[in-house]
Amino acid sequence: MTEGNTMTTAVESFDTLRRRLTGALALPGDPRYTELTAGFNVAITAKPAAVVEARDAQDVAEAVRFAAATGRAAGVQATGHGLAGTFDEAILVHTGKLDECVVHPDGWARVGAGVRWQQVIDAAAEHGLAPLCGAAPGVGVVGYTTGGGLGPVARTFGWASDRVRAVEIVTGDGVPRRVTATDEPDLFWGVRGGKGALGIVTALEFDLIQQPSLYAGALYFAGADSATVLHRWREWSSTLPPAATTSLAFLQLPPMPGVPEPLAGRFTVAVRFAWTESPEAGSSVLAPIRAAADPIIDAVQTIPYAAIGMIHADPTDPMPVIEETDLLTSFPAPAADALLAVAGPAARSPQVIVELRQLGGALAAPPEHPSALCHRDAAFSLNIIGVPVPPVAALITPHAAAIRAALSPWSTGGALPNMAAGTGADRIARSYDPATLERLMALAERYDPANVLRVGQVPVRQS
Repeated sequence: MTEGNTMTTAVESFDTLRRRLTGALALPGDPRYTELTAGFNVAITAKPAAVVEARDAQDVAEAVRFAAATGRAAGVQATGHGLAGTFDEAILVHTGKLDECVVHPDGWARVGAGVRWQQVIDAAAEHGLAPLCGAAPGVGVVGYTTGGGLGPVARTFGWASDRVRAVEIVTGDGVPRRVTATDEPDLFWGVRGGKGALGIVTALEFDLIQQPSLYAGALYFAGADSATVLHRWREWSSTLPPAATTSLAFLQLPPMPGVPEPLAGRFTVAVRFAWTESPEAGSSVLAPIRAAADPIIDAVQTIPYAAIGMIHADPTDPMPVIEETDLLTSFPAPAADALLAVAGPAARSPQVIVELRQLGGALAAPPEHPSALCHRDAAFSLNIIGVPVPPVAALITPHAAAIRAALSPWSTGGALPNMAAGTGADRIARSYDPATLERLMALAERYDPANVLRVGQVPVRQS
């Protein structure tokens, strides 16, 4: 068959798929193709053979079946925040139009795969309720939750995935399924923590919390106070009750819209804090950090839960990033000194953010229903984020490796699925213990016998 005939056959095949869809099909060169393949991390360019802009679960099923019938892989994207691979020649299922968002006043919500957290936050606030969202409310609900979900109040309320009641999913065999703890419990176990290993989620149902407000925000300190603040935070965080969730970040934020002038173009230290009980008690608990040094900015105050995004103040516009991550068993004084030496203000770090999040509290508690989420016993997460632009682009990756090496005596070797999302057997293996990984792969072989879901952040058995 000639190359021209092959291309004609491919186009005719895609036309067959197009006729089966309620939604749209975009091919390379179509105006919608570029929009639908764009991710939040613009350092990664997705290059699928086609994009199905799904309107319902049946569209998702048609796309998965078509991929299997034509020997292609199928991947998924909604908001683009979790883009970890390029989906070369795959069928990309875009779920952004699955925008159902219903909050039930008795304490639970149902959302489609295209819904972002801020939509749920705003709808729940009308009833004095709140979801266990992430630090960036613009992130999609499904990708965040299926990867565990580590948010600003996580030490109080635990993982978002542990709040899931039901999952609607199209598995790799092209079958739409409704999954709960009693209906298809194997899938219920695997979807919560297993990311996209077993299928494409079309809707989630999950419990909400009663938390209309928080005493929360961030304290920002000058780089000159880094050592004092880091060591104080290390000692202070070890005494915190579960009502407190905290993180610390070394920041080198560029001068750009949205960055406060006192932080722009400078090395600073942010201590993030969220307290779920009374503001008076929260102020007392935070007092040792406020007294560590004079803050450049003190933005800790009583806020509505709907303003939870101001705690981390993550960027909202797409940008190129390179990320690395680790989990730590502890963070003693020698670890703090090691971090200062390699990433402190005198280290000439090329990273925009070097962050430590304290874990523990409710995150370490066993869930009501076991899941594929691992590493519940880790004490801290380490997250390193660089922006690959001149003149530091070539320095980011080796410097991140140096940070990880400096903290390796306290590293567990593991990683959370949502942090520094990536593909490849080594990265996937870091997300799970061996028994969990083996069980996920066995389930994938059962529900995806043609290995359609082999692209993106999924475990694939090595031949």
